[in-house]
Amino acid sequence: MIITLIQYLYSVISGVLVGFSLGLIGGGGSILAIPLLLYFVGINDPHAVIGTTALAVGINAYINSISHWRRHNINLRVGLVFSALGVIGVLIGTTLGLLTKGDLLLFLFSFMMMGIGLYIFLTKCRKSNEDVAGQTKVEKSSDAKVSSFGVLAGFASGFFGIGGGFLIVPSILYSSNLNMNRAVGTSLLAVGTFGMVTAIRYGIAGQIIIPIAVLYVVGGIFGGMAGARISSGMNKTLLRKIFAVIIVVVGIYMAIQNLSAI
Repeated sequence: MIITLIQYLYSVISGVLVGFSLGLIGGGGSILAIPLLLYFVGINDPHAVIGTTALAVGINAYINSISHWRRHNINLRVGLVFSALGVIGVLIGTTLGLLTKGDLLLFLFSFMMMGIGLYIFLTKCRKSNEDVAGQTKVEKSSDAKVSSFGVLAGFASGFFGIGGGFLIVPSILYSSNLNMNRAVGTSLLAVGTFGMVTAIRYGIAGQIIIPIAVLYVVGGIFGGMAGARISSGMNKTLLRKIFAVIIVVVGIYMAIQNLSAI
């Protein structure tokens, strides 16, 4: 696949936009990586797009996990159990994804986008380390429960080629009883692992563009810093709702573009 210089430039811009949205609202931004690479950068192979964005999301998640680790916001046991068993789901998901026609995969992905948009729109922005009573939650978890949710989240992540933080964070919250900040930090281990395993699987199939993934990551770092700085003092709830609407609109556009798949 021949990539032009302008497409490399657009890849950096796309990375900035994804990182900016993540920094601005604190999550969900990576869902835009696939449509940006498809419709803005102009990569027309859906499987190559999924493999490439999975690598970028995986690297970015591992980078972001460093700061959470330093702030002691990662439960290593929960993260390892969730990720290790989740890899099984990822491998099943990526295998099915590679066997699915590109336009059908994008059509299904569009409904996933709309679902994510509605989820972000309807859920409140939680900032606290603590529960409603103001006391830190006791961290109890069942390995069986954590691993079960890990497999399910891994499958969705592998099949659609997304980080799945929108799904992984609630899964960890429900299965382990970690507080929000610890769940977010711990989820990055799973997002990174799922992204890298997906990328390796797609790479073996020759469906990955490494230079674009690297440019996505570089752009995302600068975009994330800018988004985090601008978001200070802004109405996070309003920002999340606006972002959610954008995701739903993009999802509808993708569904219309891939109607031929049905």
